[in-house]
Amino acid sequence: MEPDDQTLVFARRELVLIAVVLVTMGRFVPSDDAFLAAGMLPVVMLLAGMSVVGSQRPGNRPLEALLVPATLTGGTAAAVHLVPVGLGLIPALLAFAAFLDRVLALEMRLATQVAGASRSDRSRVLLVAVITAFIAFTGVAALVPGGMAEPVGAAGSGVDALSPAWLLTLVIDDAVIGLALGYRVAVFRYGTTLTALRSAVTYAIVVAVAAGTIRAVGLPRLVGPAVLTLVFYLWDALHGTAPARRREPRFLWETLLLVALGIVVVLWNQRVPG
Repeated sequence: MEPDDQTLVFARRELVLIAVVLVTMGRFVPSDDAFLAAGMLPVVMLLAGMSVVGSQRPGNRPLEALLVPATLTGGTAAAVHLVPVGLGLIPALLAFAAFLDRVLALEMRLATQVAGASRSDRSRVLLVAVITAFIAFTGVAALVPGGMAEPVGAAGSGVDALSPAWLLTLVIDDAVIGLALGYRVAVFRYGTTLTALRSAVTYAIVVAVAAGTIRAVGLPRLVGPAVLTLVFYLWDALHGTAPARRREPRFLWETLLLVALGIVVVLWNQRVPG
């Protein structure tokens, strides 16, 4: 077991190294191409990690184990653009490397765990998913022109600078983040992939509605991503209470309600001067 364990440690560290190098390179990508570069990194992380996680135990599902690391890598590649080029990048990249290493260690342990995840394991996955959500939401807001509003009265306020096309991009990207992370935490709660996916769709919709609302309100700087992260956490807490009482028709009614709220938010944003 020791050689195998050591091999997995090396493989994990290689994944971390690849991610750090790609994030560092992405920081120097021109702003016009940074959005595309950051969006490609989760795919690269998934492809690079599939062979490592998938080879640990036959029958495991490596995609689920890589959703948080992939989202974290793409989100960091976007959020790192808030850090000026210079020595300040070093602690930011070190923090990313350390956190990604711990997330991969957790997910790789769960992938080889025959007995299934314990309650404490689920809590750890939720914690890293919440932290990842904040980083990813911040990254999207940082790269979308006008996505991170300035305080009212501040010079160069960007509250009204977000075009409808970029607003749609912001909402869709935040929804994709909610979908990926929501599926990762929901898969522990529900026995089938389809049910977990349906639950994840509600995460995506509620995050999209919240993102549109935050745009209409114009919450400044990091307050918007923080509120989105809180919404993600509270929605998970709602789904985590008394799961035995939840039935499939509830998913339909929740989805319809969230879609209705989304329509209200869209109409509200149309009234915001752009």
